[in-house]
Amino acid sequence: MPEQFRALIVVLVLATAVLMVARPSLCPETMSGDDFSRRRNLWLAITLTAFAASNFWIYIVVTAALLLFALPREANRIAMYFFLLLAVPPIDADISGLGVIKHFFSIDYLRLLALAVLLPTFLSLRAEPETLKFGRIWPDRLLLAYLVLQFILMLTVSTVTNSLRIGVFYAFIDVFLPYYVASRGLKNLPALREALASFVVAALILSAIGAFEFVFHWLLYASLPNALGTFWGYGYYLARGESLRAVGPTGQSIVVGYLVVVALGFLLALRKSLTPAVWKLGWCVLLIGLVAPVSRGPWIGMVALIVVFAAMGPAPGKMLSLIVIAGLLSIPVLLVVPGGNEVIDRLPFIGSVDSENVTYRQRLFQISLQVVMQHPLFGAFDYFYSPAMQELKQGSTGFIDLVNSYAGIALSSGLVGLSLFLSIFISIGAQIFKAFRRQTDRDSEMRLMGRALLGTLIAVLVIIFTVSSITFIPVVYWALAGLGVAYAYMLAPEKAAARATAPSGPSTGFEPAALRTSWNQGR
Repeated sequence: MPEQFRALIVVLVLATAVLMVARPSLCPETMSGDDFSRRRNLWLAITLTAFAASNFWIYIVVTAALLLFALPREANRIAMYFFLLLAVPPIDADISGLGVIKHFFSIDYLRLLALAVLLPTFLSLRAEPETLKFGRIWPDRLLLAYLVLQFILMLTVSTVTNSLRIGVFYAFIDVFLPYYVASRGLKNLPALREALASFVVAALILSAIGAFEFVFHWLLYASLPNALGTFWGYGYYLARGESLRAVGPTGQSIVVGYLVVVALGFLLALRKSLTPAVWKLGWCVLLIGLVAPVSRGPWIGMVALIVVFAAMGPAPGKMLSLIVIAGLLSIPVLLVVPGGNEVIDRLPFIGSVDSENVTYRQRLFQISLQVVMQHPLFGAFDYFYSPAMQELKQGSTGFIDLVNSYAGIALSSGLVGLSLFLSIFISIGAQIFKAFRRQTDRDSEMRLMGRALLGTLIAVLVIIFTVSSITFIPVVYWALAGLGVAYAYMLAPEKAAARATAPSGPSTGFEPAALRTSWNQGR
């Protein structure tokens, strides 16, 4: 039997087991049984199509048909998007330009999801008179300024056709749509709760697959690009010490950890919606998924998430003290328990396994800073060819691994571009903080969600310091930014009480005037 079919059987068994446990656990607390069943069936059908199609374009066409068929039945499309987001790898191929141009654009699963699910939702939201118009609030303006800057800089170094493809079309599909639909499409607490739960389900499946790969030393999606007749530059076998690093459908082990940390943050937000047993079980599965890729950047991000969440809660001094004590006691315990030394060897900064990766990241930061200072305002398109960057070449291929999203932005668009990028998330984080601080009930679900979203946002900003914005990483942080905007507006003083009890559905609007007033006063 070909490898992709053996892998398909394992993926379907693991996913079915997770989904069988998740359905009674999450329904009806976070989503209806019908919605869960429809999304589950769609997840399974898309996965089956990817492994069985044996041709990339057949897989794309059939998957698009499945998505478009299911879309009209969805009341919460961002929840559908999150549920399906991690189903298959974003293996890509170019759509031919038919001799007119080299190619129209590159299509992969993430872009297909955006075109089939987010684009129709964007058009629908945009036509609703009660939807807050884009550009009326500061995060919108900062995002627009960032994208315009990227397009202008692209025009200075590339053709008009390529600049339009990358600076307009890709920016719209990959950046704008996840942000806009998440920020405008989630209009009340039940809708937000459902979206967070959908992402958690996707990450639970990812964690189960990652655990299998870690234990059995078999990457389940490694054979898929070849089976589809295309090439993908991710998804290779990579070890840390004697441990195989799980990658699942993400293509990179650090991406698995990144996604699991986001899901852990969302699970914190759902604590009041789930029974204690279900919530603890979810944490255990996701923590296994965090360990499986043996990736240290997400572990640091996880610590940031817990610290921020605890610091924003009741009795922050007590909780932070407990975290510090637990951290200090964990090292002596690991020194005496069987296998503890292996765990310590894999920890960041103090571990000895692959310690050169930490050294490389430190050198990358130092050298990138030197290169940025040569063109501080708007960067330089040819920064890779600078003598300083050449010092970072690795191996016989001379590959320079730019494992720092901030360095990549600063090198290509300067401190102006980096400042705009950071300002988007800082402004949203500030509004999340102000929104949940307005909640007088310190034990309310909305306050809990605010703490979790803020902690998740900060954790993501920490993790991307250790990885470039590849595969799922940018899509998720732009969608997370949109979730933060949606949350802040739900807690506008004029509508907070009404939104907390409003029924879920597409007819509940944002009431832009009141919300804009609240946002501006908050700033």
